[in-house]
Amino acid sequence: MFTRFAHLTVRRRRRILLLTVAFLAVAGFIGTGVFERLRGGGFEDPSAESTQAARLLEDAFGQGDPNVVLLATAKGGNVDDPSVAQAAIELTERLGQEPGVAQALSYWTLGRPPPLKSEAGDKALVLARLEGSEAEVEERIAAISEAYTTAAGPLSVQVGGAAEVFRQIGETIEGDLARAESIAVPVTLVLLVVVFGSVVAASLPLAVGAVAVLGTFLTLYVLTAFTEVSIFSINLTTALGLGLAIDYSLFVVSRFREELRAGLEPHAAVVRTVETAGRTVAFSALTVAVSLSALLVFPMFFLRSFAYAGIAVVIVAAVASVVSLPSLLAVLGHNVDRGRLRRRRQAVPGQGWWHRVATFVMRRPVPIATAVIVVLLVLGSPFLGVRFGSADDRVLPAESTSRAVSEQLRRDFAANETEAFPVVAADAGAGADLAVKVGGYASALSRLDGAARVDALTGSYVDGALVAPSNPGSARFRGGEGTWLSVVPEVDAISPEGEELVSQIRSLEAPFEVAVGGSAAELVDSKEAILGRVPLAAGIVAVTTAVLLFLMFGSVLVPAKAIVLNLLSLTATFGAMVWVFQDGNASDLLDFTATGTLDTTTPILMFCIAFGLSMDYEVFLLSRIKEEYDRTGDNTASVATGLERTGRIVTTAAALLSVTFLAFSTSGVTIIKLFGLGLTMAVVMDATLIRATLVPAFMRLAGEANWWAPPFLRRLHRRFGLSETGPGPRRADGVTVAVPGVSTR
Repeated sequence: MFTRFAHLTVRRRRRILLLTVAFLAVAGFIGTGVFERLRGGGFEDPSAESTQAARLLEDAFGQGDPNVVLLATAKGGNVDDPSVAQAAIELTERLGQEPGVAQALSYWTLGRPPPLKSEAGDKALVLARLEGSEAEVEERIAAISEAYTTAAGPLSVQVGGAAEVFRQIGETIEGDLARAESIAVPVTLVLLVVVFGSVVAASLPLAVGAVAVLGTFLTLYVLTAFTEVSIFSINLTTALGLGLAIDYSLFVVSRFREELRAGLEPHAAVVRTVETAGRTVAFSALTVAVSLSALLVFPMFFLRSFAYAGIAVVIVAAVASVVSLPSLLAVLGHNVDRGRLRRRRQAVPGQGWWHRVATFVMRRPVPIATAVIVVLLVLGSPFLGVRFGSADDRVLPAESTSRAVSEQLRRDFAANETEAFPVVAADAGAGADLAVKVGGYASALSRLDGAARVDALTGSYVDGALVAPSNPGSARFRGGEGTWLSVVPEVDAISPEGEELVSQIRSLEAPFEVAVGGSAAELVDSKEAILGRVPLAAGIVAVTTAVLLFLMFGSVLVPAKAIVLNLLSLTATFGAMVWVFQDGNASDLLDFTATGTLDTTTPILMFCIAFGLSMDYEVFLLSRIKEEYDRTGDNTASVATGLERTGRIVTTAAALLSVTFLAFSTSGVTIIKLFGLGLTMAVVMDATLIRATLVPAFMRLAGEANWWAPPFLRRLHRRFGLSETGPGPRRADGVTVAVPGVSTR
């Protein structure tokens, strides 16, 4: 299959290159418009009770959580001063008349309830809800933020709330993306020139990277017409697009130059390169895509978006590397070395550094493997203390204005009014007894640990007692045959105490059927949705990876070993996530705020991406080992030679990929910073420690059993396997080059 395909890339090389240029132009023209169509958020389960509560609240009552908060500070130090109150009432009325604002309430218009005033009495809140699509909300909150942030008059006003937080997250990510690219691209280009020793060869991975990134932008643009796509996925697109382009191009170009040095003519070298390195790249990309596809089993579009972006960028990068790049190499021929800065001294076979490392490890596999495994498990041990939470304003830099507002709400106010839990009863009934039912239920809710106050149709309740009767504003709690109640917490909503309050509310007997919403309820439901699907996602990754590796290598031990080693390589990464980003070690150095939890989606996301990249390097190495084994039949020598031939390439690719990920670690958004640092550690650990020690140790211990399969599976592999068959092209010395999957013994 790959032989015929390789000849096609040579025969149709100019046509393929013209189609690639046309695709790049279309993708650049249309795909860059995707930024306007991406969404923030996406951390909630659409089918969860909390999501249902939010939907009922909006559909049946026209209500919703306030997503705009104006923090008003009295310059005289007293928000109850008549002049301050008058200015605040006018401010509230003006905000309520803004386009898209469904309602605007404040401390002064609600009868001055104490929770809406700071404990010092110098600050109070104006709460509003913006309606519309996310794009409309983002546009309107930007205008509100600019118009209402002021220090004029008796009040100093700052704008915060969920709408402003998400707007600033998106704005920060866009700036971070530009900065990361400005760092990664020039540094990567310099390193590529150093690695390839040729300006022409060094430019090829960047060309493939441009195709991969812009092609994925186009794919995401099309997908936004059918589903929601998270803005966070853009970072994966850029980092993975450039990184995989470097990985695949380095592997392909290195093999092409190797075949030229071995005496093949350029076109024959391209054919041989596609048969070997191209085949490896294709199936390596397939394993990465399979790992990322596991994210599709989760209901949150935040996670699903990474699957969309990741699968798209892997496929486009692989196609560009296996189709467009070989066609370009066929055109360039020996000119691939034009602009050579230096002539690399060719290593003597069997004497390279990686060959010596593999030989050293295989002489003493048990003690070396044991020591490395112990180190990895110790580094991963902090993950045993992981605590899950959800992202909030603290993912933003400390100087962000919306975060500053949220910090003051947590510090200066007794209750978090913006984090109230809606308890919605869409079909509570009507009649005189409704007030009795609501009053008794609201009283019971207000006695729960962690509840500061309950607002309902019948008034406000604290510690089981009615503290304020119903007023004209209480009408918002009634709609048709339904009602809803607002439970204001005295604890942080995103905390174990907040989760416990949700559990108490849901377990409390109600006189009608209710659905509990709010950010804490979303966290509880998200945990349940994610953790409940982890076994399925892990099973998909394990089974499909094992099947692909079996089809490629015809072995049952190699897939099992690859999965185990990849899991071991991730232990240190997961331990570091907890030790640094949960517990806050090195937070000053890395400039982020630790909240004592990790976002629930992060470990899943990191696992799928890092596992796929680890398998990427595993396939690179195993394919070369198998090629040597099929040629010589010597397991130990094949492992040493395979590591010698790929060790430098894999390590170089990992170093270049790490540059891209490290550039994203400069982000001001904590999630992106964790993403960059975590994947850098995973890639470096896997490409060095795992490949240099555990792979040769395990393969030495297994010996000939590495390539064993029971008879019925061997028959299955002969029929459906992905190995090439038939003789390869001949070198100038007349020697037939071995083809993977065909023994020449």
